[in-house]
Amino acid sequence: MASLEQIIQLAGPFVVGLLVGVLVKRIVSVAVVLAALFIALAALGYTSPQQVTQILQQIGYSAKDAVTTAMNLKNAIPYSSIVFLIGLAIGLWKG
Repeated sequence: MASLEQIIQLAGPFVVGLLVGVLVKRIVSVAVVLAALFIALAALGYTSPQQVTQILQQIGYSAKDAVTTAMNLKNAIPYSSIVFLIGLAIGLWKG
């Protein structure tokens, strides 16, 4: 029978993987919706291509900062753990 400490050692990376999977899935969903919105607004003539380009550049600058922060957090995530990967897969699938 597994001790409480062993269960916690397995549950921690699983929960982190699950949360990361849900987060990634939602970020990708929002990115797809934003891209579709920009395309629709430009196609319907509500915004000019230059305005869309400017907005995308600003998003790119913010994304660059987010990637830098994520790279700093990379060491805190137990991505080599199989339990984390299972949680990540479930989070991406069901999230």
